[in-house]
Amino acid sequence: MRTLTHSVAGSTVGIHIPERRDDLDRFRAFLAQGDKVLAFDTETTGLDVYTPEHRLRLAQFGNSREAWVLRADAFGEEIAAALRQPRPYTMHNAQYDLLVVDRHLGVRLEDLGPRTYDTRVLAHLLDPRAPQEGGIGLALKPLSAVYVDPDAPDTQEGLTTEFRRLGLTKATGWAGIPIDNELYTRYAGLDVIFAHRLFRVLGPMVREIGLDHLSKFEHHLQILLAILQRRGFRLDVPYVETLRTDLLADAEAYKRVAGRYGVTNVNSTTQVAAALAAMGEALTERTASGATKVDKGVLLPLADLSLGWERLDVRAPNLLADAVLRSKRAEKWATAYASAFLDLKDADDRLHPSIGALQARTARMSISRPPLQQLPSSDWTIRRAFVADPGHTIIAADYQAVEMRVLAALADVPRMKEAIANGEDLHAFTARLIEGDGFTKRHRKLYKGVGFGKVYGGGAVTLARQTGADLDAVKRAIAAYDRVYPEIKRYSRRLMERAEFGRREVVTPSGRHLPLDRDRLYAATNYVVQSTARDLLAQAIADIFAAGLGDHLLLPVHDELIAQAPTADAEEVIREIGRAMESTFFGVRIESDPDVYGPSWGHGYGCAEKKGRCVVRESHPRKWGVRHD
Repeated sequence: MRTLTHSVAGSTVGIHIPERRDDLDRFRAFLAQGDKVLAFDTETTGLDVYTPEHRLRLAQFGNSREAWVLRADAFGEEIAAALRQPRPYTMHNAQYDLLVVDRHLGVRLEDLGPRTYDTRVLAHLLDPRAPQEGGIGLALKPLSAVYVDPDAPDTQEGLTTEFRRLGLTKATGWAGIPIDNELYTRYAGLDVIFAHRLFRVLGPMVREIGLDHLSKFEHHLQILLAILQRRGFRLDVPYVETLRTDLLADAEAYKRVAGRYGVTNVNSTTQVAAALAAMGEALTERTASGATKVDKGVLLPLADLSLGWERLDVRAPNLLADAVLRSKRAEKWATAYASAFLDLKDADDRLHPSIGALQARTARMSISRPPLQQLPSSDWTIRRAFVADPGHTIIAADYQAVEMRVLAALADVPRMKEAIANGEDLHAFTARLIEGDGFTKRHRKLYKGVGFGKVYGGGAVTLARQTGADLDAVKRAIAAYDRVYPEIKRYSRRLMERAEFGRREVVTPSGRHLPLDRDRLYAATNYVVQSTARDLLAQAIADIFAAGLGDHLLLPVHDELIAQAPTADAEEVIREIGRAMESTFFGVRIESDPDVYGPSWGHGYGCAEKKGRCVVRESHPRKWGVRHD
């Protein structure tokens, strides 16, 4: 057996690496010691647990004084046996490690998960800010440097340097580094020692501020989301392969359109800016370096498109801006989605996206690898790649204007609450209040944008881009909104004053503490509303599992839950899921909109089958355009 030593916070710790089965007697003796909670971690070949080439290499157990680093190929049964012992563990980013041992060692996450404390969850409850937002962040190294030892090594950066020394890259290093490399095993052992010490600090801190109830809920939710990730979502691989080819062809076609205006590289801001200026477009925005800005926010209005890629009908589209946007988007979709789907799928053609429960300051969930939450809200093209299992149908339920309902409840807005209780279209109701019975669709769109600005923090400039209205009209609309709903402005002012003269944070109804930036106190309302809407969805997921319907769920995306059910039972199942999502929040009904989609996720977004192919329903125009040959 090899043993390495290291200094952590002034004390010497030991890192033991068994090499023969005889060495395991001491490991078993370590497990039998009096530590109530041990730390656990894994080293694998990469992040994508369900790709065919993914492997578990090392498994580490540790306390604050010593660590044991075991090779999975030699001691897999011993690792599994240790994890099955009825004792609690602490892990950092436990969802990943639970999935790894579930897949590679057969230790079910349903069994190990309830015995697991995640220091990443605890850290988020204490301070959810990323480093660029003024927080510590949620990574093990910076947390350890603050709470355990300021000289804690950056094991990720250290190993990246070692990869380069060995002629490996960051992508290939995790699989290619020799399994007995001293730095590799040293850092593997240190990670569990730091995680154990971190747990001993963060756990009491969470208890002291009264967040045990949130900690318990978030740990439970993490297990449920891990179950969804393990389940995966079936792909229509031939469709994806064709889609990638078509997207790349579209990208090239739109590049040719841009070429007609002298733009040989659609990614060259200099070329695009010069060509647009030559066409008479007034480009007034500048980057931090002083260059002309021609990002998506600038190009979309020139192409007469909203941020959601919907036609604004306020000007003649600039064909160059349109071509640049569509070429870049088609190329991005081909890479970030179609190619990624094919690269990340498992041997059974299922995709297992990472579902993050606490990925933002407000705790909103996210989907990554691939980033399915970034799909356009009204486009079926990418979603059509996801299909139901044989004999099943895709079903879904999303919330009806959940953020606006939460805002109406928290700010206690009588007119808005009455409209919700009467089943009114909230945005049309607002337009009628301000403009009278003769309001138009454009009025509704404008006041819808103002309402969402209250939720998401978009200012007048952003709203002008979204709606196509001129800036003065937007400012008048915001003022009118504040006149008919003065309670929202008062509520926002109250939150800001509390943050300015008290602790610079807001506390949500669930008890979550959300820090505010000194120069962005106006974000207080946005944070509370978004975080509360997230907590309602999270509670709904827990309730759906408690009701015995969890086996149907596939993905949570924004405020929508995607599921599947046997075709004959689809309507009944989604009705029950929708019912489980509903609740009453501060006197306001939180309602869902259950729907039977069809053979694919895309069928809920306008895709209709015709002779075995997906075509566009007239009421759902395809958003990414027609090919220019």
